[in-house]
Amino acid sequence: MVTGGTGALGLAVVAALIDRGAICHVSYRKPDEAQRFSFKDDAQVTLTGPVDLTDENSVAALYRSVPKLWASIHLAGGFAMKPAAETGKADLMRMIEMNLVTCQLCCAASIRAMIQTGQGGRIVNVAARAALEPRTGAGSAAYAAAKAAVAALTEAVAEEVAKDGILVNAVAPSIMDTPANQQSMPKAVHESWPKVAEVAATICFLSSPANRVTRGAIIPVYGRV
Repeated sequence: MVTGGTGALGLAVVAALIDRGAICHVSYRKPDEAQRFSFKDDAQVTLTGPVDLTDENSVAALYRSVPKLWASIHLAGGFAMKPAAETGKADLMRMIEMNLVTCQLCCAASIRAMIQTGQGGRIVNVAARAALEPRTGAGSAAYAAAKAAVAALTEAVAEEVAKDGILVNAVAPSIMDTPANQQSMPKAVHESWPKVAEVAATICFLSSPANRVTRGAIIPVYGRV
């Protein structure tokens, strides 16, 4: 399962998984995301949606549709820049819903599915550099706090389900080299940003059977910045 799989990082993750022979179930939020998804006609990919990942019943139904789940990769989330003095409750709750709530609901559903198979599994969440280095979240404190919560959730859940053979980890990217980020920061040194394919490679290892011992890690994927 790959949530948020139709985004820039999602495309790289799905491409890498396909290359490794995986069968990918990809959820999407809006119909236009599915229409422009590069792998929508690939035999190894099943698109499911629209799915609201902040809705518990929708998430439960999504995971019930996946047979013999081995890995769940949670890329869905959201970002917003806003000074703390201008951040209201609605802004804060939006960041929590998009990042922490979606992550928890997907973790819960994937754990239930993996325990049912009895084969263990792998879960990979996405935190952020600001989760590990909160000062880098200046100007986007609500986002930094939500991603810090994702990191804490990852570590706690990893400890809880290790006995079931489920290894839970997260990656913590800095600003990734995507067209949208280049457009919003045209004067930045884009060459130093981590490439989505490089971040995807780390995610693919963490979600694979080759990862036999790593759990509870929040792995920085910063590139050269």
